[in-house]
This record gives sequence, C-alpha cells and structure tokens, in this order.
Amino acid sequence: MREFLRELFRTELYKPNQGRIVRQLTALGIAVLLLAGVYQLFESLRFGLRAFPGDWIEWLNGWLLYVGVGAIGRNPTVETWIRELTRYGLPLILVFLSLWIAYRAVNYPRFADFLIAVEAELHKVSWPTTAEVYRSSIVVLITIFGLAFVLYAFDLFWRVMFRWLNIL
Repeated sequence: MREFLRELFRTELYKPNQGRIVRQLTALGIAVLLLAGVYQLFESLRFGLRAFPGDWIEWLNGWLLYVGVGAIGRNPTVETWIRELTRYGLPLILVFLSLWIAYRAVNYPRFADFLIAVEAELHKVSWPTTAEVYRSSIVVLITIFGLAFVLYAFDLFWRVMFRWLNIL
C-alpha cells in the first residue's frame, strides 16, 4: 500500500509503449467506477440525502462554517457560499483525484507488468472466425429454446397432473 501511495505522486509513465490497449481500457474502467461513486456523492449532496445523521459531510460543512464564521462573523451569504463550496467543490476535487488515481494505477509497476502480460496473452490466443462464431451462436440459441420448450412442457404436465389429483 505504501508503494502505491508513493506511486501516486509520480508523473512518469511506466513502459509507455507496452500493453497500451489493456492499460487504457483498465484505466477507463477504474475511472468509470470511481466517477460513479463521485456522482452518487454529488447527487446526495445536491438533494441533501444522508446515509445517516452526523456523517462526515455534515462534519465538513460544520467545520467550514465554523472557520468561516470565526473568520468573518455570522453572515448568511458566507454560510450559503460555504454550503455551495461543499456541494460542488468536493465532488469536483474528487473527480480530478479519481482520474489521477485511475491514471496512476495503470502505471504502478506491478499492475502495469500484469496488464502488459495480459495483452501479450491476448495476442497469443487464436480467435474464432466469423463463421465459427455464427455456428456456435446458432447451437447455443437452439439449445436455449429447446430447454425452454422442455421446461414449459414439464410445467404444463405437472400443472395438469396436480389439478387432476386436486392438489392445486
């Protein structure tokens, strides 16, 4: 963990020309997950929803208000400004932080070496032709519909049987 935290403060790329596609897609996936969390935070701040009373957002708001009121005095405009700063500023900071973490994660040497190896293995795989994929898909679809028909027939049989026996 300490290594990764140290890695967050670096800017250079690790083996920039190797495993580019897998690393870019992995960074995109990490960024999407982190940004989804930031979006949820933004929505909860926007509508004032709280997971539980006394959560850390309330604490941050209160602390900023305490500092603002202590420095300027009680002023509704300043209090509104501080609430808006928390509502929009915190998610904005977290967006940039999330993007930076996604960028640095794929340049973390251990993880980058793993992703480079993954891309190398992807190039070794013999991918099926379009005709093979088509034939395989037809087999899967026929099997699925066949099983659906058999299960429906069993269901119909047992329904008739249980009604005849006055169970249903």
